[in-house]
Amino acid sequence: MLIPLVLSGGSGTRLWPVSRKNLPKQFLSLMGQGTLFQQTVARTRLLPDVASPIVVASEDHRFLVAEQLLESGIQDATIVLEPLPRNTAPAIALGALQAVGQDPEALLLVLPADHLIGDEDSFRDAVEQALPAARDNWLVTFGIRPDRPETGFGYIRRGDAIGGHAYKVAEFVEKPALETAQGYIEHGGYDWNSGMFLFKAARFLDELAAHAPAMLQAVRAAHASAKADLDFVRVDADAFAQVPENSIDYAVMEKTRHAAVIPVSCAWSDIGSWSALWLAGVRDAQDNLREGDTIAIKTHRSLLRSHDRHLLATVGVDDLIVVTTPDATLVAHRDAAQDVKRVVDELKAAGRTEHSLHRVVRRPWGSYDSLESADRFQVKRIVVKPGAALSLQKHHHRAEHWIVVSGTAEVTCDDKVFLLGENQSTYIPLGSVHRLRNPGKVPLEIIEVQSGSYLGEDDIVRLEDVYGRS
Repeated sequence: MLIPLVLSGGSGTRLWPVSRKNLPKQFLSLMGQGTLFQQTVARTRLLPDVASPIVVASEDHRFLVAEQLLESGIQDATIVLEPLPRNTAPAIALGALQAVGQDPEALLLVLPADHLIGDEDSFRDAVEQALPAARDNWLVTFGIRPDRPETGFGYIRRGDAIGGHAYKVAEFVEKPALETAQGYIEHGGYDWNSGMFLFKAARFLDELAAHAPAMLQAVRAAHASAKADLDFVRVDADAFAQVPENSIDYAVMEKTRHAAVIPVSCAWSDIGSWSALWLAGVRDAQDNLREGDTIAIKTHRSLLRSHDRHLLATVGVDDLIVVTTPDATLVAHRDAAQDVKRVVDELKAAGRTEHSLHRVVRRPWGSYDSLESADRFQVKRIVVKPGAALSLQKHHHRAEHWIVVSGTAEVTCDDKVFLLGENQSTYIPLGSVHRLRNPGKVPLEIIEVQSGSYLGEDDIVRLEDVYGRS
């Protein structure tokens, strides 16, 4: 059985302000149809005799994963929740343990959720070429044939052929200087390290036992104490906190004698920065990658991305990245794209929320958009999906006014339950136990005006919640 293992724990800080902690790049539509996560899952469905995927994701993103799988028509995926990040080796170990529980002989195709592959036929061919070596107990990685000297990737030096299209890995090389990278291109025997793998799940666990036994023991303990929660496999947080943090490369691939590589050219990109997205995209005659409502006059070799209907205009500039969102704008030189992470670091240090939350925040029941806020009031636009409901809750520091814009609202306020239609409103006093539900078949849209001494999201006491949130 071939089981895709999709790793979806990345934060994508270098694509700020579009990618943020609560909505990282794998869940964004950056190029092509669907999000990067959905494209990754859809790519696996093209493979022959493939099973439903296992997804290892952050607990914070569980509803994003479930919703995007549902949108993709996949209802039988296994979603394993990491309570905290521990890098790729423990995440893959969780997936491998889950896979051997389904099939002791399972082959695991490990794919990061945030990569772009333009040539899916070549990718599928590479996976099929890797199957014989994986069945023969090799840990196969996919090396991307480089088309330029790149200092942002690690490299793999190919060794002797081991049959078919596979080669033994002679050496893993860290990110090189530009001159060294140019030498790798001229040598011809080096490939980019893609972070994609194919191997027997049980074989990977054996190698982990040999090279990182403490990690495997801790992951086994955490997985053994995992519990089913709605559609998720929730790993015990205290047990997983004991797992050593490490990547698969350092923990296993650089130590094993059974590492193999399949070279492949498949228009691959890890979309690790805005400049990488510019490089991968379809650019206009002036070499600009433009999305949204943009005007570019005397502008060249730039990435321009405008939010919604917000007009973005540039005049007389070259080699820039300009990205707008409702609450933040990024302007950077294309050569400095890797430094965008420093903006995120400064936002964190200053205690600001723009590094983690968009103005529009998605919830399992719908979304809310913070339209306006001041010292003692806040205005939100709330959209509730048909049939969905917010938790039964109360607040210690704020009261709320609700105005129905469209749809029908079922309101619970203390001991009263009543319906509101368009243009009707109600008042939720401070401390009242309340709930908002959409009993209709179309989205419910309301305007919420909050007033009080404290308006933070942590002033929510949930009494009942169908989504299992504490």
